[in-house]
Amino acid sequence: MSQFNTIAGWSLAGGIVALGTSIVVGEVFHAERPETMGYVVEGVVENGGEEEAELTMAAAFPQVTVEQGEAVFRRCASCHTVNEGGANGIGPNLYGVVGAQHAHRADFGYSSALSEMSGAWTFDDLSAWLARPSAYAQGTTMSFAGLSDPLDRAAVILYLNAQGSNLPLPEPPAADEPEAEDEAMEAEEAADPETEADIEGGDAAEAEPEA
Repeated sequence: MSQFNTIAGWSLAGGIVALGTSIVVGEVFHAERPETMGYVVEGVVENGGEEEAELTMAAAFPQVTVEQGEAVFRRCASCHTVNEGGANGIGPNLYGVVGAQHAHRADFGYSSALSEMSGAWTFDDLSAWLARPSAYAQGTTMSFAGLSDPLDRAAVILYLNAQGSNLPLPEPPAADEPEAEDEAMEAEEAADPETEADIEGGDAAEAEPEA
């Protein structure tokens, strides 16, 4: 009996120690779920925030070439020709289309979505059309899904412009003013290298004690 009491005592003591340990550990490591998870990293936009402004055609044109546009236009060649006097296909011949009216070919049957649209094809209009034809002209019969990359669109437009249109390209956007000011200051310093030496010499002279 005494041996049984000893074992029971040790078992009870072990249980008490285990319970106490779990309570202490729980208090030390207890943490409630914060209302806002994670932390903010500067310079990173959270999902659902404002998207970065899309590249404009004026900014995109200097980054692409006519040759790149010709390569991208191969996706369109199954429906369109672009040579002067070329025949219409599933879509109209596109020679001279930049700057022309939306329904620029009298011998092609356009959908009313385009034939009733006034105005000429500008660079920006063509970009919006190539991005998603169905959004630009609701009801169009053109089934092309569109070019999501603005550089692809700029390249194609540059290529089309070289096929009988040759409109002057828009001026690229000016550089940011702070960058321009920094460049101007660097240019002035480079043009007058004695300025810094004169300043240092003047500081040294002012620092000399009077006799």
